[in-house]
Amino acid sequence: MKNVRKLTEGAMLLAVFTIIMLITFYIPLLGFLNLFLPLPFILFAAKYEWKWTLVFLAAAIGLSLITGSILSVPAAIGFGTTGVVMGILIRKQKDRFNVLLAGSFVFLINLIIMYGVSVIFFKIDFITEMVNTMKQSLNMSADMLKSFGQEKEAERTIEQFKKGLDLFRTLLPTLLVASSFIIVFMIQLVNYPIIKRFGIEMKKWKPFKDIRLPKSLLWILMFTLLASMLLNPQEGTYWYAALLNLTYVLQMLMVFQGYTFLFYYFDVKGMSKALSITLAVVSFIIPILLYIVGILGIIDLGFDLRRYLIKKQS
Repeated sequence: MKNVRKLTEGAMLLAVFTIIMLITFYIPLLGFLNLFLPLPFILFAAKYEWKWTLVFLAAAIGLSLITGSILSVPAAIGFGTTGVVMGILIRKQKDRFNVLLAGSFVFLINLIIMYGVSVIFFKIDFITEMVNTMKQSLNMSADMLKSFGQEKEAERTIEQFKKGLDLFRTLLPTLLVASSFIIVFMIQLVNYPIIKRFGIEMKKWKPFKDIRLPKSLLWILMFTLLASMLLNPQEGTYWYAALLNLTYVLQMLMVFQGYTFLFYYFDVKGMSKALSITLAVVSFIIPILLYIVGILGIIDLGFDLRRYLIKKQS
């Protein structure tokens, strides 16, 4: 009876997955519904053991190939594996933030693999094509400026834009990490209320002020900055791109840690949450404040400012 129930629920969830996938592929205006693609996988993995979940995933990939096309298989694999990992962690009653991190990591790995497959096997480099399209648009704009007698302005614009494109290509890994995190966060945002309706128990979000990143990240940041100074890699090399991306990602994490400390500080002092939210928004507008928040995050990780605040309050 248990196996029959699993098969029945699996068939229903596969039908839901197939309908959502077909809608997102054939009705572009409803493309935002792809955020619901991981839902069937989360629901199944949150209820049943991993062996049945793998069978469910394989069936979903097979269905995507039969009902859709070869292009729908990467979507099934990407969203499917992400949903499976999230569902397994929910079943194990892991913290929602940990589910977010694990889901983001799996989604990122899928993006990297899909990009590699498209370049190696299909000879399609989406990034290069996008950059070339942007360059063509720039050249057209420059020709228009030159026709109006503004040659110096055109040359300056081209030079600045080329530097921006080079930086974009260099920081592509960082952009992929950030986009994976945002997409999985949105998946959680839209799917968790539905998952609750199905009676699946989930841990609540840990208060933002109580989130703390691993202290090891601080050591990684120190070694990265030290390596950048000692190696001083030339622009365009592998080590330059690797160290620059790692530095950007770690700096973003330090800023995140700084925000959690600010919310913790305002809470300990009994100040309004509106003040901390306002300060966070303003810091995005004024860059110098963002650096200060990042420094606060580094100090909090290194010297445990929260413990000092607790001692001072007591």
